[in-house]
Amino acid sequence: MRGLTRRWRFRIEAGSASGENVRDRLLAARGFTDPEEIDRFLNPTLHGLHDPSLIPDLDASAERILKAIAGSERIVIYGDYDVDGCTGAAILVHTIRAINPAAQVSVYIPHRLDEGYGINAEALERLAGDGAQLIISVDCGITAVDEALHAKKLGIDLIITDHHNPPESLDAMPDAFAVVHPRRPDSAYPFGELCGAGVAFKLAWRLATLNQGSEKVGAQMRETLMDLLALATLGTIADVVPLVDENRAIVRAGLARMRHTNIIGLTTLINESGLGGSRVEEESVGFKLAPRMNASGRLGHARETVELLLSNDASRCEQIARELTKVNDERRLLCDRIQTEAIERIESENLASDDRRAIVLADPSWHPGVIGIVCSRLVEKYGRPTILLQREGEICRGSGRSIDGFNLHSALEACSEHLESFGGHDMAAGMRLNSSSMDLFTDAMIGVANDRLSLGELTAVVTIDCQATLAELTPAVVESLKALGPFGRGAPTPRVLLKGLRVVRTPETMGAHGKHLKIPVEQGGVHAKMVAWSWGEWRASIPAGATIDAVVKPRLNEWRGRVTVDPEVEDIQVRTGSGDSIESPVIVTSPSRCPS
Repeated sequence: MRGLTRRWRFRIEAGSASGENVRDRLLAARGFTDPEEIDRFLNPTLHGLHDPSLIPDLDASAERILKAIAGSERIVIYGDYDVDGCTGAAILVHTIRAINPAAQVSVYIPHRLDEGYGINAEALERLAGDGAQLIISVDCGITAVDEALHAKKLGIDLIITDHHNPPESLDAMPDAFAVVHPRRPDSAYPFGELCGAGVAFKLAWRLATLNQGSEKVGAQMRETLMDLLALATLGTIADVVPLVDENRAIVRAGLARMRHTNIIGLTTLINESGLGGSRVEEESVGFKLAPRMNASGRLGHARETVELLLSNDASRCEQIARELTKVNDERRLLCDRIQTEAIERIESENLASDDRRAIVLADPSWHPGVIGIVCSRLVEKYGRPTILLQREGEICRGSGRSIDGFNLHSALEACSEHLESFGGHDMAAGMRLNSSSMDLFTDAMIGVANDRLSLGELTAVVTIDCQATLAELTPAVVESLKALGPFGRGAPTPRVLLKGLRVVRTPETMGAHGKHLKIPVEQGGVHAKMVAWSWGEWRASIPAGATIDAVVKPRLNEWRGRVTVDPEVEDIQVRTGSGDSIESPVIVTSPSRCPS
């Protein structure tokens, strides 16, 4: 089946999920039929978290950190400049200070543009000169082989904590004091999809219990760990790791904690983002909190984000939160400009044709701090891996985003002869190359994509959980679907198929320049207004009186105390008079819903 913008695919064959109600059918479609398994899924608890000691080198790292605290050694947390790295760094600082408020611990965040991603030798030398004796990386370091050796020469004990793709063999890992990674080649840890902040939280948890000498910690430390779950949740959602297994438990608990956190800066940011008094949900993190936290690292320096998460000065936190909002507004405008320019080039130069199954573009004016966001938007629009770079003199540096089924990190390995450096994971990566190698790299990357991707894989697909009717989507039912959350990668928002809807009136445009649509529909005497974000261009394709099938996300809308179900459109098929659907002559992807 194909709608106006995507191919449709049921989660199970023919959409035959059984159940008396929509939620039962959704659960069955996702493989949950056993009552006990359903209960564990709907009610994830922290008791389901895996033992942190199962992660290789984690216990040795915790013991070394406690020794450094007791010996008043200078400890530096070396974090990455994104939300994951900043929250992970803050997690370890809060933990160390909770163990000993007088501990000599500080944070170092490299500058995205001046230093680039990961541990660098120059920073190690500066930190050693300032007296650092123990450095703990967060969300970076798994490929820092030369840097680990340099740390040893400087007399520094380096503990690496990371979650990015590790080497295939132990011999290829950095020779550091410890390497804490859930997917090390020798790891027996049962869950490999933690983000950097998640790994940091596991280390923090073990620090707390080891310091206590018991699996149970005191009330004050427990409060600290609960606050740290909120930080780990920010990193987990922002880094788009799968929200399954213990990530699901972390995010469920962390979202609940955000309204009651003792971390002043987090509360301030929540209020500054317009979420004061409301429930903080995963979309709030992805579209409001995380973009603000990332903004400083993208256009300036991420140390302000870390300061916000560590400061006890309410006035200073308010100042930082306001500045993050301002910078994020600038970032949004910059992203829009780059996106427009990239689309113009792609369309005018036919760079998304069948024989070009990846997009690779460079421009001197594109800010390397934000092009990763634009990559995500272009992936949604064109349905193929995308790499954007800033060409600055002899150097090109940039970011890439991928589609399901195409391992971007592996593709970069296949093109590594044209790269100076690269790193990342299956779905996202960063790279640096000489400008003279740009054409060779472009040809090589497109060649890899052409070999590994079929044309069918480039057509966007919307996965449908089950069929439903408007009558079934009552406010109570839609509210009950929230229990299937948190939603994200690996646990998508429920999508249902509504068949045989009648378009009551011509869809109304909403927003600036008529960008969005409100589509009034009726089915069996039940009326609803479907909301179609960024669907303004399709208004003429959905005439009044037409019979349509629609894939929607069930949503609630509250206005002046009245709650209604306003389904959010994912895709639509317009039927012909014979009842058949119209096949769109042009395949395009659905409108972008990337964080703005």
